[in-house]
Amino acid sequence: MTDWTWDYNPSEEYVTGGLPPGVVAEVERLATELAALGHEAMTVGRPVDREGGLREFDILAGRGFISFLAVPRHQSIYVCSVTWYS
Repeated sequence: MTDWTWDYNPSEEYVTGGLPPGVVAEVERLATELAALGHEAMTVGRPVDREGGLREFDILAGRGFISFLAVPRHQSIYVCSVTWYS
């Protein structure tokens, strides 16, 4: 377990506005798991050939993906966008 946390960037309304509640719940579950990984979250998802920067991770069997930043200096995961193919 780490001391890392997660948050939406710029805001929850901006990132999740209009998404079904089940999708939002899955995004929050994944963000919690990414925060539990701590520094290792910098290697999760795409791109696979480097760590850091804006990362992408598939959600709900490829029906969408989240884009997030893992910021070691803040010990935080920032969910920046959610793309959902309804």
